[in-house]
Amino acid sequence: MSRDTGPHNIENTYARLKPDGSAEALPVTKSFWQDLSNGAFGSFENEFLVTTQSFMQNWPLWEMHPKGEEVIILLTGNIDLILEKKTGNKIVHLQQQGEWLTVPKGQWHTARVNAPSTVLFITAGEGTLHRQVDI
Repeated sequence: MSRDTGPHNIENTYARLKPDGSAEALPVTKSFWQDLSNGAFGSFENEFLVTTQSFMQNWPLWEMHPKGEEVIILLTGNIDLILEKKTGNKIVHLQQQGEWLTVPKGQWHTARVNAPSTVLFITAGEGTLHRQVDI
């Protein structure tokens, strides 16, 4: 059986990076995020999800990845990543194309969108948690 190697477009097909070094194309449907939350793609144990999102408004939720770090790369626009700290939130400005940061494992984070923006995410997805933004 031949393997589908692409090409794919990150806007409609995300990449799942598996522990054995392989990658799987995951078509983005209207129910993708709901399916992911419901476990339709499995647990993502020791796996990463590569996605892109475009934002016109602030993120409505905080998120946290308890099993690994997340890399956030600004492709276009201008956002402020807000990292929750016990001593007060830390704000990291991503203003130029290609700027990126690593969100530490277990760190709650959200974003303010200062201009329409597109962001690339590489996420350790197992066990991701969400809660309402309160800022």
